[in-house]
Amino acid sequence: MIAGAKKPYVAHLNTALKLGKPRADAPLALDLFAGCGGLALGFEVAGFRTLGFEMDADASRTYAKNLHGECRQIFLEPGLNLADGADIIIGGPPCQPFSVGGLQEGSKDRRDGFPVFLDAVRRYRPKLALFENVRGMLYANRPYFEQIVGRLESLGYIVEERLLNAVHYGAPQRRERLVVAAHKGGWEFPKAENFGYTAGDALGDLLKSLPENPKFLTASMDTYVAKYERASKCVRPRDLHLDESSRTVTCRNLNGATGDMLRVKLADGRRRRLTVREGARLQSFPDWFKFEGAEGSQFNQVGNAVPPLMARALGLAAMRYLALADDERPAPKRSGRQLTLLEHA
Repeated sequence: MIAGAKKPYVAHLNTALKLGKPRADAPLALDLFAGCGGLALGFEVAGFRTLGFEMDADASRTYAKNLHGECRQIFLEPGLNLADGADIIIGGPPCQPFSVGGLQEGSKDRRDGFPVFLDAVRRYRPKLALFENVRGMLYANRPYFEQIVGRLESLGYIVEERLLNAVHYGAPQRRERLVVAAHKGGWEFPKAENFGYTAGDALGDLLKSLPENPKFLTASMDTYVAKYERASKCVRPRDLHLDESSRTVTCRNLNGATGDMLRVKLADGRRRRLTVREGARLQSFPDWFKFEGAEGSQFNQVGNAVPPLMARALGLAAMRYLALADDERPAPKRSGRQLTLLEHA
């Protein structure tokens, strides 16, 4: 990010996520567990063709409505024929089996998508396989994570992982994700930058007037929130603070009736929940990106998505990796893996 006055956030989104039609001979990315297309949007902006696979009907329609790539509505299982000729495989297997907010049952959870992801890598042998998930994979499920890494290494890949934060790629949100790259040598994670966008930068124009059918917190909800925050030992109320980046946007805090919900405090003291578009702005979806389905489904699509600006950084890194000639690909010996944090993480 160039020092000095930063570009207004919406203008930054429109510039960084300007979507042109990929070339017919552009590298193909198979996008597993594609959701509404947050990851695919970033990769298409970087120049990839994408082919998505997603079981949710609304998310599949959103992907198809906004992106050039096709999204096939399908429940993924090992052994399915996907598509030949893929240069890379990307995806975000469901995070619920590994989230610290859940039971962390890992491989025992029926929603575990890693058998599918590993099977696809084994059968199609892409030049690069990349997945993202929650940091919780490194806690109670660390042994399972090491098994996944071991499987990828047994297929001849070098495997590296890093914790990336969306705020370092232009999103106004502190969203930390574990990103794992299985490659043949020469992969480099995108560098962190200090963009400095705040929630106020993202939502400022949307807060000047009330949205249609605003959802204000009731007196009983205010009481519940206060009790929740006392029990959680919150030093600062968990309203959306416009002078800093947002905390992580999730399905739970967008759409769930909990004390953890994201809400904005108005000048008159009332608090209201965020709209779908406001949540999408915090996730770094441009305003032209439209979501399909009922409001609850749209909230879930937004909360489950990979922030497109972070996806773009990964897509550009993947394109640089594919451009390397074979003799430019170092294959360093690995002397035990150590999780590397980005600077300023």
